[in-house]
Amino acid sequence: MTGIFVAALVGLANLAGGLIVLSPRRQSPRLLDALVGFGAGFMLAVALLEMAPAAASLRGGFLAILIGYLVVHFTQHALTPHFHFGEETHTEAMVSKRVGVWALVGLVPHSFFDGVAIGSGFLVSSELGLLIAVAILLHKIPTGVSLASIMVASGNTRRAALLAVVMVALATVAGAAVTPLVAPLAQYGLALAAGVTLYVAASNLIPESQHRHGWLVQGGIAAGAVAFLLARLLLRHG
Repeated sequence: MTGIFVAALVGLANLAGGLIVLSPRRQSPRLLDALVGFGAGFMLAVALLEMAPAAASLRGGFLAILIGYLVVHFTQHALTPHFHFGEETHTEAMVSKRVGVWALVGLVPHSFFDGVAIGSGFLVSSELGLLIAVAILLHKIPTGVSLASIMVASGNTRRAALLAVVMVALATVAGAAVTPLVAPLAQYGLALAAGVTLYVAASNLIPESQHRHGWLVQGGIAAGAVAFLLARLLLRHG
């Protein structure tokens, strides 16, 4: 039950990201850029130092990591014709409302595996579950910003954009809820989620951050990794 509750809280970050776009009062783009960098560092650290080692103890664990990596790559770049983390500003590229719908289709399985990551982490320990939840929360706001802005830029209504963000948030809760109930997910969910987390950090967030120059963003990546190490230390000795 704890994993589901935490996943619901993490899902609210999707809604927060969507509201940044849909609210009349917009947030600083540099603040969002810094969050993307910080989240990338935190996610990369938790994937490499916690999730992957735990998955390595399973027979076929590394194969499951690879499958998780490839699944999120496929859903984001085959199912979704236009996607990047951050606010969409190129409205001329949005020729159809279907672009926003496909962005939603691509992000639902991604978000589901976010929930699988949280649920499988709590099956190992509360400490690991919380570390994974924080890592996922940090990229949920940029995800909400991306989805809502793509929906609006492609001609969908603000109400449709808000509904899309809510659906992605609910997918996270669903992933956490079904993981303990489905034996393959309970066994290999953490390994699959390690691949998903590694992809989001190394193939989504860090490349996005590399387009932003300056210490605020680039230093944020290192700060995110250091923050993970400190959080792990506090949880183990708290």
